Amino acid sequence: MKNLYKYFVLTLPLMLAGCTLHPKYTRPDANIPVIYRDEAPKDAQERSFGDARWWEVFQDPELQSLIRTALQQNFDIRIAASRIEQARAQLGITRSNQYPNVAGGATATVLRSAQGKFSPASQLNLEDLSLSASWEIDFWGKYRSATEAARAQLVATEWGRRAVLSSLVANIANGYFQLRGLDLELEIARRTLGSRQESLNLLSISEKGGAIPLLDVRQAEQLVYTASAQVPDIERRIQQEENFLSILLGRYPGSIPRGQTLTEQTHAPQIPAGIPSGLLQRRPDVMQSEQRLIALNAQIGVARAAYFPQIVLTAGGGTQSGALSGLFTGPSGLWSFAAGLTQPIFTAGRIRSGVKLAEAQQVEAVLAYQQTVQEAFREVSDSLIAYQKAQEVRVQLELLATSAADASRLSNLRYKGGAASYLEVLTNETNLFSAELGLAQARSQELIAMVQLYNALGGGWQE
Repeated sequence: MKNLYKYFVLTLPLMLAGCTLHPKYTRPDANIPVIYRDEAPKDAQERSFGDARWWEVFQDPELQSLIRTALQQNFDIRIAASRIEQARAQLGITRSNQYPNVAGGATATVLRSAQGKFSPASQLNLEDLSLSASWEIDFWGKYRSATEAARAQLVATEWGRRAVLSSLVANIANGYFQLRGLDLELEIARRTLGSRQESLNLLSISEKGGAIPLLDVRQAEQLVYTASAQVPDIERRIQQEENFLSILLGRYPGSIPRGQTLTEQTHAPQIPAGIPSGLLQRRPDVMQSEQRLIALNAQIGVARAAYFPQIVLTAGGGTQSGALSGLFTGPSGLWSFAAGLTQPIFTAGRIRSGVKLAEAQQVEAVLAYQQTVQEAFREVSDSLIAYQKAQEVRVQLELLATSAADASRLSNLRYKGGAASYLEVLTNETNLFSAELGLAQARSQELIAMVQLYNALGGGWQE
């Protein structure tokens, strides 16, 4: 027994340090570009917009408060956190297979036989304490590969939670800027409606006095009705946007507090995208895809290990006595030790097919990773051009609104001076109203494009 114990202790490190059979992981070559499409070369040390914390990007205190509330109460965030706990527990289960299983037991038995014709009644008391252990030696790395796969799945789940965080921050910011844009549109519609109602009242008085024809009144009514129809429609959209934000906040539909107006929201005219290679370490979906690839790469080792023998050590010991007082005496002790080896001989191709399945799944994961990287670069390029063009559109609509306001002013002066009909006023007032609403929408779209660029660059999950 002493020699066996020494041999076991000496060979234990070798058993634990056995080989693993899965391929060494290397990140697939994604052939990423040096710069993003249509972006001028920049300083490589420039910090990417995606590295900024969300509270640095969104400086409206009320918006920051909404995001903090959502990060605490949103159901998707809480579900993602639960998935992390599940993955962590699964890792613990998988990792436990690398170690021996030890169990203990105790029994007490009383056997009594009845008195026979030729034998007296008898009673036998038997107490038993036992301790057993079994261990499948992970010489081929099956359990270590499985543990590596489970650990990668845990990391992938954590990156999945970060992807949910990033999307949530973007959705809250998008919804808030959309809401503030609708608030501005409602303000424009109500102001325009009030002005047009006032003009209609004056024209109605003039028409009753015979100073102007009834046609002018009817045309003024069209302006009023056009503006008044916009008000309930915008109010509907505002309440629906509030309901959307309320659900993201983990609340039932209700009102949403406001902070800075749409025109007060700060954002830089030029946003640094950073070096493209940094996107691979910052985008949660890219990192999640890579960790899934690592897990499937390790599963190849699990499948290959089935080709080789399973080595199982079992040991047991304990005491057994017919009297409780003698349970711990020397003669009552007993022990056993055994080693077993099982080698697959014929499995009808099951092991080979299992290896092929694991390898094919790993190839699929490589392609999925490369596809995810390409999609990430497409989103960044789309967002860069969207933000740039949104700024250009906003500038042009500012010019249009200024021109339309001046045209409306001049047409009213011409009408009052008798040099133009009210139809000219109607046309220019309609153009001004459309231009002001279009400018409000362009302002919100510019901010939304900034949010989408921030999200595409992998920002928003930093805590």
